[in-house]
Amino acid sequence: MKRILPFKALLTAASLIMMQSVLSTVTYAENPFTDVPAGHWAYGSVEKLAAAGVIEGYGDGTFRGSRLMTRYEMAQVVAKALAKGANVDRLAAEFAEELDALGVRVASLEKKADNVTVTGEAYYYYAKANRNVTEHEKSFENELRTRLYMTGNINDNWKYIGRIENRQQFHDYAGNEETSFNIAKVEGRLGGLNVSAGRDDNVFAEGYIYDGEYDALKASYGDKFYVSGAFGKLTELNDDETVPAEGERFSKTFWNAEVGTKTDGFVNGKLGYLSTKLDRDGKAAYNGKDRLGIWYAGLDFNFTEDLGLNAMYLKGNRDRLAGGKPVDDNGFVVGLSYKGAEEKKPGTWGLEANYYRQGRSTYLLHTIDGYTDFKSGFKGWSVGGELTVAKNMVVGVTYYDTRPMKGEIDGDDAKTKILWSDLTITF
Repeated sequence: MKRILPFKALLTAASLIMMQSVLSTVTYAENPFTDVPAGHWAYGSVEKLAAAGVIEGYGDGTFRGSRLMTRYEMAQVVAKALAKGANVDRLAAEFAEELDALGVRVASLEKKADNVTVTGEAYYYYAKANRNVTEHEKSFENELRTRLYMTGNINDNWKYIGRIENRQQFHDYAGNEETSFNIAKVEGRLGGLNVSAGRDDNVFAEGYIYDGEYDALKASYGDKFYVSGAFGKLTELNDDETVPAEGERFSKTFWNAEVGTKTDGFVNGKLGYLSTKLDRDGKAAYNGKDRLGIWYAGLDFNFTEDLGLNAMYLKGNRDRLAGGKPVDDNGFVVGLSYKGAEEKKPGTWGLEANYYRQGRSTYLLHTIDGYTDFKSGFKGWSVGGELTVAKNMVVGVTYYDTRPMKGEIDGDDAKTKILWSDLTITF
């Protein structure tokens, strides 16, 4: 239940904040309410606020100032002051939730208050596997990743976003850490297009093809039905060690095109294609071919508000690895989800289960934390859950069981089980 606020305190605060910016040119009406006589302590403030149209009384001509006021009623007062051009930054921040429920936009107010905002995320994980799969040849690893996002408003349509990331690795006992400035982009609108350009961190095909950093120009058009495209470089693919060739020159450029729907209906879908021009190590991995293309089609079903099912089919255009070894060129992922942890709502939780079967030519840098670095592709499943233990603090645990698509290529003993636990703090 919303708190009830003392009227006297609210009236005093509202009067002090609004009076100069709204009331300087107002002509006052005499004795606006029958129950606020001229000698009352609040008469002057009530008279000015009523004349400015910020407060209203009841139909019988009374103000009823002795009763308690709800937060929603105060939010209406703030909304009217905003409409009059009042500088009510602190009040708008305090009543942001109620103003949002009233449909009052405060974005422009926030820009006036501070042109640059900083937000952050601290993410810690501990992972334990049944065999040595890390880059340090250990069966476990743990790391703390801290990210700071800086958003600066360029104008009403464009903004700049940058990200500083620090990674502290504890599994080698050396105290290693890395700090990088790994997002730098501008995004905004050109006519009806949503556009972003620069270094970004995002996913393609829900991350079943690629999840990582890239340099690209992206554009999309539409809301419930959309068309999008991107062109650039998959930079993290060349920096990451879990690529098919385990080299640093795997991909040159890429492009992506996608159409889909985003509605509140029972089902949504998408269809897309991603193509990357292979570099030296990429060509070696795919039997001398210079390009890898992947089609994907996905459907999301919302059975109830809490229960959802998603499915995606993927098709690559390569079925041979280095030396002519045959691999599967198709794949699919099926997932079932129930509820979900909301970071701002303590006690909320969610469960998720997935099955994967993807040939090596259907993914580049997979999104899951399970082991996928098999030469022939992988198949397996995962199950996990998450819980918001406190506001902006979410814990999660996921179990992954993956194995190679072809044991004769990767080895029959390559089956990998990983228990992944993490804590995410946002601020």
